[in-house]
Amino acid sequence: MLNLLSSNKTLVSGVNISLAEINRLDQSAQQHFKGRLLVQTSLTRPLVSFQANKTRPVYRWYKYKEAFSASLVEYFLQKYNISQGKILDPFAGSGTALFVASAMGLNSEGIELLPIGQQLIATKKLIESEFTPADFNDLQRWAALHIWEKSEKLADLPELRITKGAYPEKTKEAIEKYLAACEKENSRVKAVLQFALLCVLESISFTRKDGQYLRWDYRSGRKQGKKIFDKGQILSF
Repeated sequence: MLNLLSSNKTLVSGVNISLAEINRLDQSAQQHFKGRLLVQTSLTRPLVSFQANKTRPVYRWYKYKEAFSASLVEYFLQKYNISQGKILDPFAGSGTALFVASAMGLNSEGIELLPIGQQLIATKKLIESEFTPADFNDLQRWAALHIWEKSEKLADLPELRITKGAYPEKTKEAIEKYLAACEKENSRVKAVLQFALLCVLESISFTRKDGQYLRWDYRSGRKQGKKIFDKGQILSF
């Protein structure tokens, strides 16, 4: 036990030394570039972060918390008078930079490894360039009539071990009816309906994404540590 405590003290000491070194290097860098650094007060958090997307159609549909805002991309393109050429976003995420640049007349290309990002970009592009008036009518029909509620079939909801039990049973059944009903639509409408489901999954589940982890509401029956997590209202589907 004494050796273990001694090791912990050494580790803590090592961490403190590392943090002190990082702080020293940071201060040194700030001093070195003092004449070149400019604090831009107009770049507020609401402008830079996803918050600014909340009032904008398409960009607000999926709550991609790591994303920056469409307004930020517009700000830089306008500030530096970029009106022609090609934009490359090597970490495209939900495609914000790509769609903003395209809307402003620029060619845009992106690279995204995460399947969720790829699906978001593909669906937004589909709506923008391939959707027909008849497809929009089909979506309105779904919204007005709740087509999935009449489905007699269920389609299995794919689950991972870490997401098993993420939904109330009634909600899970409604989702599986929804997925089954989607299969009767054409590929374009089906893709958008699945995208719409993706956009609401967190709000109807027991979980909340917190960084790289999932937090579980106490109503799920899962225990995570001593502190009880209350997510608040869990919407029905």
